Amino acid sequence: METMAKDKVEETRELDWALLPRGEVSQVDGIMLAKNVCNIWDKVWNFQAKPDDLVIASYPKAGTTWTQEIVDLIQNDGDIKKSRRAPIQLRQPFLEWVKPTCSGIDQANAMPSPRTLKTHLPVQLLPPSFWEKNCKIIYVARNAKDNMVSYYYFQRMNKGLPDPGSWDEYFETFLAGKVVWGSWYDHVKGWWRKKDSHPILYLFYEEMMKDPKREIRKVMEFLGKDLKEEILDKIVYNTSFDVMKKNPMTNYINEVRMNHNLSPFMRKGVIGDWKNQFTETQNKRFNEDYEKNMADTSLSFCMEL
Repeated sequence: METMAKDKVEETRELDWALLPRGEVSQVDGIMLAKNVCNIWDKVWNFQAKPDDLVIASYPKAGTTWTQEIVDLIQNDGDIKKSRRAPIQLRQPFLEWVKPTCSGIDQANAMPSPRTLKTHLPVQLLPPSFWEKNCKIIYVARNAKDNMVSYYYFQRMNKGLPDPGSWDEYFETFLAGKVVWGSWYDHVKGWWRKKDSHPILYLFYEEMMKDPKREIRKVMEFLGKDLKEEILDKIVYNTSFDVMKKNPMTNYINEVRMNHNLSPFMRKGVIGDWKNQFTETQNKRFNEDYEKNMADTSLSFCMEL
């Protein structure tokens, strides 16, 4: 009976998701954003940061939730119960997100200090008060090929974003930077440049995968914490892909606009999955585009192990 009831719930959720409309988009300074965010852009832009705010920034599907959970566990000295006090989107408000009942800005304004906030905004659209207050920022970047694949599957399952179309169509859309939150190239390069004049810890998804403890220690030091080795080991374990995928406080399992049956929010969490998606022709075209767009930066990425 219990299994039948569960199946019925899944069937209902699937039906609800199918009936939901796709998120509409508009633009702010040439960057595509959700239309409901653009409608309250003055409120976002004029958000008042506090000096002890911490911002976790990234391009979508670059390891944001992973970094958020690492930060939360460090802040709570590795206490798992504290990190599971609420879904991650309630613990760390998403600045430029709007729901019918509230916005990330409202959530942030209602939170006591110190606050940890999340954003996918490119560097030029981050509210200026964060620069004025000299807030610490952690930025995480992921190689463009894997990022593109992950974003494609995320758009397919998330009704809050536009329909990505076919993979071939999306490949062209992504290369042109005509996706929500703009061009991957501009995003990673813009934040990379900013780290020379602002307290920004710039992390790489691939380095986090290769040596999570080393990268978690970097975050700990950046936050001014000093945790024992056994606590760091505990954080490494509890922020591993397999553990987080099963954690209802991090896997967005109850978000009605996300169809996890179509593609889970936490899909593979590997380096080099693009090889299962790109055709030879696409890979050649991508490499040419990448070389042209990355010629003006010292930023480099690991595309495969």
